[in-house]
Amino acid sequence: MSVTLIARPVSDSFIINALREKGYKATSQRIAICRLALSSREHPTAQRIYTEVKRLHPTVSVATVYKTLQVLKEIRLVQELTFPQSETRFDSNVSPHVNVLCLQCGSVSDVNDQVIRNVVSRATSRIKFTVTGQRFDVYGVCEKCARSKGTIR
Repeated sequence: MSVTLIARPVSDSFIINALREKGYKATSQRIAICRLALSSREHPTAQRIYTEVKRLHPTVSVATVYKTLQVLKEIRLVQELTFPQSETRFDSNVSPHVNVLCLQCGSVSDVNDQVIRNVVSRATSRIKFTVTGQRFDVYGVCEKCARSKGTIR
């Protein structure tokens, strides 16, 4: 079964420029990897990106996926998320937000809240601190999993 990861379109010209600025050739494989990583709201794993890209580019390697994700991390277009008992995921939402992780199914959702952005801004502006990343994770059980276990109605 294949699930489409794309939720937020990202232009190929943006991707090409980002790759070229870091000295990388903008191959069709790298563009496809970036498109998935930057457009997904599902916080895909490298393996998931590899599987999806391989359908259109059968010669893509896992190494190309990891190298391309590393470039996206370096230029701060994705952040790497490591969670307990879960594969590393990649998040294209690099602004201050909350990651909500279901410990049953492994789904990760972003919660964008002005309060979180204000807390980060207040905490860092007082000490003249430049933010290059942030993590605020909440763990629990999503509504779908709770319903399937009968713990909520």
